[in-house]
Amino acid sequence: MSADGGTLADSADGTAESADPALSGGEGLDGRSARDRSRNTNQGAPGKFGLRAWGRWFWRQLTSMRVALILLFLLALASVPGSLFPQRGTNPIAVDEYIANHPALAPWLDRLSMFDVFAAPWFAAIYLLLCISLAGCIIPRTFDQIRALRRKPPAAPARLDRMQGLQQLTVGPEPDAVAEAAADWLRKHHWRVRQSDSPADAWVSAEKGYWRETGNLVFHVCLLILLAGLGVGSMFGWRGTVIVREGQGFSNTLTQYDTFSSGRLVDRSALPPFTLDVQDFTASFQRGGQQDGAPRDYAADVRFQTEPGAPEQQGRLEVNSPLSIDGARVYLLGHGYAPHVIVRDASGKVTFDESVVFLPRDGKFTSTGVVKVPDSEPQIGLQGIFLPTATVDPVHGPISTFPAPDDPALFLSAWRGDLGLDSGRSQSVFRLDTSNMTKIGLESLRPGQVWQLPGGAGSVEFVGAEEWVSLTVASDPGKGLALVASLGAIGGLMLSLFVRRRRVWLRATSDRQGRTLVSVAGLSRTENAAVGQDTAELADVIRAEPDGPGGGT
Repeated sequence: MSADGGTLADSADGTAESADPALSGGEGLDGRSARDRSRNTNQGAPGKFGLRAWGRWFWRQLTSMRVALILLFLLALASVPGSLFPQRGTNPIAVDEYIANHPALAPWLDRLSMFDVFAAPWFAAIYLLLCISLAGCIIPRTFDQIRALRRKPPAAPARLDRMQGLQQLTVGPEPDAVAEAAADWLRKHHWRVRQSDSPADAWVSAEKGYWRETGNLVFHVCLLILLAGLGVGSMFGWRGTVIVREGQGFSNTLTQYDTFSSGRLVDRSALPPFTLDVQDFTASFQRGGQQDGAPRDYAADVRFQTEPGAPEQQGRLEVNSPLSIDGARVYLLGHGYAPHVIVRDASGKVTFDESVVFLPRDGKFTSTGVVKVPDSEPQIGLQGIFLPTATVDPVHGPISTFPAPDDPALFLSAWRGDLGLDSGRSQSVFRLDTSNMTKIGLESLRPGQVWQLPGGAGSVEFVGAEEWVSLTVASDPGKGLALVASLGAIGGLMLSLFVRRRRVWLRATSDRQGRTLVSVAGLSRTENAAVGQDTAELADVIRAEPDGPGGGT
């Protein structure tokens, strides 16, 4: 075996593999293309070269398969923070909570784009370098494969006894008749065949498995198209999240979203002008058994208009079943409860009458939230825990034992003072700044109950609880391209894994007794692709010739 993937037998008759690199279909026995082997013979950095030489060296390094694999590994490594930290594009509420719970660490993580990993500049740099590296690897190998498909197999080596699956036998027909019979059988079984031109030197060369390298190229091309599809989606796509209470709705404008992200080429003022109302939301949970309280079904009945003045249409949102509206897709992500609270001042005037979104903390939907009443004098703040099915545990305190609102209760702590809303600093709607406030009491309420605040500060009434849904509205124009590329990549990978690349040769010569000596051997072009079965079948065909005596060793 030679260093470049050829064989000693190839060079015995002047047909060394290295002299015809494209015959391997762009891939040698060492897994590299002929172009890679030729250009990587001197991969060291240039010495006293000029700028052009340095640029050529850098391009060869970037487009090598080794660097492509390194960049692919770095891309996977760079995606890890996206699973460790909440992302603004998928769960902005969790991001706000993380920032509020980690005031020292979160600002530094935000500067490093850990909450928006896939839109970070460093992630984009790895992504673009990988695309360039793949393109530089694929294009030369594609031309090598095209040339290989147009060339005939190499001539049969002079010494077949050094090859794999050697079969030697003696038959009666003339050498040229044996070669012709072997060539016909090989063509019938979809081998690419080349025969000798001289009857005195009868040989047949056949090769099979070109689809292996083609599948390999298809896989890499589809991978590049997949990256391009993701890039199109990141430049022209947009995504917004919004929390909508049952019985309310929103319009597809930038100001209506809780969070919104878009590509650089998206015109935010030209979003599809549809509106959507959540009419009814239902959630079912398993009752009893080991999975007591596990969710079984979420669904929201909605009503929407594609544009102002358009007829209203009905739709239904379910988990993993989005609704398509004017090129955008509306996804149902989650749900929770919004306790309805009425706050009155000492004179009985209503200063707050609204349902407030509380965020679930566990699978039983123990939820927390705050109520800010800036119109009271002095200002009132309420910190609350909402329990759909309430119970008071002697160790853990108030907890919910089931996610459905079987026995709802609201536990409140009341604060009086300055809410800090006029300080100019941004505040989370889910946290209460109590630095300039005084705690005035604690109370638990059932639906319909009223709590008279201590010190004549007014009263708090718990009316009941509504449900809210978390919706994501997204437009991803590159998704279809990514889907087609993914299917093509799977098909190409299957070809590259299961198609066997191999060659078979036959030589037929006459001895002094007038008999025809036949040698059949082969060469595996891929690992675990033994050609012993192919050479044995070809030898059986030669033995079965009607004009020959058969037999042989």
